[in-house]
This record gives sequence, C-alpha cells and structure tokens, in this order.
Amino acid sequence: MELKEISVDELKLGMYVSKLDRPWTETPFVFQGFILRSEKQIEVMKKFCRHVFVDPEKEDLSESEAHAGGSVASIRGTTVYKDSASLDVELPRARTAIVETTNVLRQISRDVQVGGNVDGVKVRRAAADITESVVRNPDAATLLAQLQEKSGESFNRAIHISVMMSIFGRFLQLSHESVEQLGLLGLLQDAGKIKLPRALLEKREPFTPEELALYQTHVDHSVEILNNTSGLPNDLPGLASLHHEHFDGSGYPRGLRGGAIALPGMIAAIADAFDTLVAPPPQGKHMSPSNALNVIFKGRGKQFQPALVEQFIQCIGVYPVGGAVELNTGEVGIVIAQNPLRRLQPRVMVVKDAKGNENRPYKMLDLAKEPKATPDEIYRIRRTLEYDAIKVDLRELFL
Repeated sequence: MELKEISVDELKLGMYVSKLDRPWTETPFVFQGFILRSEKQIEVMKKFCRHVFVDPEKEDLSESEAHAGGSVASIRGTTVYKDSASLDVELPRARTAIVETTNVLRQISRDVQVGGNVDGVKVRRAAADITESVVRNPDAATLLAQLQEKSGESFNRAIHISVMMSIFGRFLQLSHESVEQLGLLGLLQDAGKIKLPRALLEKREPFTPEELALYQTHVDHSVEILNNTSGLPNDLPGLASLHHEHFDGSGYPRGLRGGAIALPGMIAAIADAFDTLVAPPPQGKHMSPSNALNVIFKGRGKQFQPALVEQFIQCIGVYPVGGAVELNTGEVGIVIAQNPLRRLQPRVMVVKDAKGNENRPYKMLDLAKEPKATPDEIYRIRRTLEYDAIKVDLRELFL
C-alpha cells in the first residue's frame, strides 16, 4: 500500500509515521519510522513538520481504541433506568408515539420533495415521545417498530433505527438527554435519501461505481437539510454525517477513524448496519437477527468500535423483541418481551402451530416459568427466523 500524506493536524494515536517533510536528522526522533503512542509525540511532530507520510498497513488500532472510548467503562453512563410500566400498559402509549412519528416523517418527506423545510419542533417532539416510551418500557416500542408493516418507505426504517438507538442509549445508561438525542438522530440522519432517485433506492442489484457515488451523497443532503432546519440541536447536522464512518477509517464521507467519530455516530453506525442486515430487500439483506449480530461481531475493530459491539449484542439479546422464533414443538411465535435475568427465556406469543396453521387467539408463553410442551418436556426456542417470517395482527396485542 502506498504511503498517505496527511497534515500533522490529522495525526492520531496508532498511526505509523514512515516519512517526514524534512530529514529525520533535523528532528528529535531517534527512529526513522514509528507508531505514535503518546500525545507528546504528536505535539513534537507538529513543532517540526507541516505534513508527514503514514503507512495505513502498519497502524496499531489498539492504540486508537484505547483513546477512543475503547473500554466498556468509558462508553457507559451512570443513569439507572427501571421499567416504570408493564408491557401491556405501555403498548398503547408506544403505539400512539409511533403512529404520530410516522405521520410527522411522512409530512417531512412531502415537504422536502417540494423544496420545503423540515418542521424541527414537531420532529423533536416526536423523538421525545419515543424516548419517553423507551424509558418507561423499551420492549413496547421495539415490538411495535419491528412488527409494523414494512412498506419500504424511508421513514418506516427511520423509526426502526430511532427506537433501536434510543434503546441502546438506555442500555448504556446514558443521560435522558443523550437518549433523546440518539432517537432524534435516528429519525433524521437519512433524511437526505429523499433527494435521491427512487429507482436507485429500490434497486436490488449491486450499485455500479457511479450509482454508489450518487448514493453516498445522501449524507451531504442530510447535513444540508438539517442545517436549514430551525428548532434542532446545533450539533445534529454534524452527527448526522457520521453513521457511515468506520472505526478503521474506511468509511465515508470523510474517512474519519477512532476517536474522531463522536459516540452518537459510532452508535448510529451499528444500529444502521444491523437494521440494513435484517431488513427485507431492496433496502436490506433479510438476515435473521442472530446472523446479523454475527456480521456485526466480525466487524468489530474494523467497521465498528469494539466495546460498543459487545454492548450492542448484549442489548439486542439472543432473541430480540419482535423477532420470530421456532419452538421445539415446531410452533412459531414472536418474542414480545425480554427477561432481563434469563435472556434465553423471553415471553413468546405463539402465532402458528406445528403444521403452520394460525393460532387464534394467540397463545402467550413466559418461558422463564418453564411451561410444559408435553408432560416430559418444557417449551424452549429451537432457532430464530427472519423478522418478517410471520405476519401478526397488531390488534391482538391490545386485547
């Protein structure tokens, strides 16, 4: 790989400096080529050079990770959240928040398409409503967001990501304000896709280089839209530019790496990628949650911040809320609530029997109570399925 010339102002810990803009003998450095392991080395480099040449293949990402919120302790907050509402009580309130948010995003889509402005006050209120629901009980909003009709509209996907980011922020014990910021970011970070040709967004085949370049402009469009929107936090446009940046610097639009990516941006990158992996075509890969989490895990240290990947997998769980599962009886159901103490035994709503016939009314199982499938065997989950492997009448949840 060729050496990369950069300004000394762009130097980061872990970079390997191979060449200077002056002879090594004119600097205090003893070795001709070394890994930057301290801020003092960078300060000295700035005193003697204007630009240097780095070797990307010799970078030590462990250094950047250690100084980029690399430990679990450094990314977790101190706000303790406890469920203040049961799933049954929160479901109607979560449904109202999601329906109202869908209407707000639908109006934003229409306004932007005709050159209008985003109503920052309304969308901020919508994000606050989702946050409040997530804080009271995260399972309700998750369940409804995953089970709502997948129409392919960008604003439906925005709601999924917003809920996921809010729940992840709650799991990380971030402040209420930070959780609300994540929810708002999830709603708006892909607003720029409204500016792209619909045929491009609906294409199922791989993009050509020209199409990929056009697709990537949606980030700049999002930043422009948010910059022109009043009533939003000042830092939101900048944060909206980060969800396609990669931990190792291979992302876009600026190729930021490590600590140069703010925590909300690193969280957004994981949530956006997970949603893409589980979503149906043309926008997604249609994977089961377990397979999608395996892809996310393989991307730690490369595409994603390693400690955040670990925390995200714990947050989503082995059997995510809203996910379809096959039981050991052959019956198929939907996970409707997590069991925080026994994550392998969630609450499941059985939708189909072993022959594939629909159950009416749906049967509810709390696997933590070890209900009997037969006199000699308790119910357990055999495997996970794609999120939309079965259809559920949401009205059944409100009986």
